[in-house]
Amino acid sequence: MSTPRTAVLFDLDGTLVDSEPNYYEAGRRLLERYGVTGFGWERHTDFIGIGTRETLEALKEEYGIDAPIEELLAGKNRHYLELARASTEVFPQMRAFVELLHAEGVPMAVASGSSRAAIEAILAGTGLDAYLTTLVSAEEVERGKPAPDVFLEAARRLGVEPAHCVVLEDAPPGAAAAAAAGMRCIAVPYVPATVDDPAFRGAGLLLRGGQAEFTARAAYDFVRAGRR
Repeated sequence: MSTPRTAVLFDLDGTLVDSEPNYYEAGRRLLERYGVTGFGWERHTDFIGIGTRETLEALKEEYGIDAPIEELLAGKNRHYLELARASTEVFPQMRAFVELLHAEGVPMAVASGSSRAAIEAILAGTGLDAYLTTLVSAEEVERGKPAPDVFLEAARRLGVEPAHCVVLEDAPPGAAAAAAAGMRCIAVPYVPATVDDPAFRGAGLLLRGGQAEFTARAAYDFVRAGRR
């Protein structure tokens, strides 16, 4: 009997690309427009791994912003796309990993809490769109991370069973979503303070040093190792 093929599902922000500085600046500019000042990087990190809609719903309530959520979403996306198109950095070993998987014919997808427009802009701007063509945004599913919806939908579109998928994630909500989907997880924490978060305990491979510790070869060996 042939071995079932394995697929690799990538979170985008903080995992494939270092987009968090752009998301922070987009959020800061948006909040400033509504009279909120002093929104700092540390507060931003509380929302890493959580979808844009859920983040803005929380901030709208926290700061008493009297504006429709759709208006806030449109505003943040506008700021973010402007920043993302100007400059987004791909983590070098992540690019190498994507290229290695592509060369080996491994099915891949991006499953992100960002808007589809943001995902497409980043992939096009970095050249990753040549390798990653299956995309799932949190806009396209009922629930964002830590619910498993985006990962399950990505697996469905690739035609691969969830148990045969490996997820790459940088944030606890994403690792929790991978576990809820019944998928193996390579955790590459973006925020050092989250390394000991309980959500990372179930990861098959936890790189406590984050991107500095990640290598394409080690990740590929983990993918090839098969199911737990």
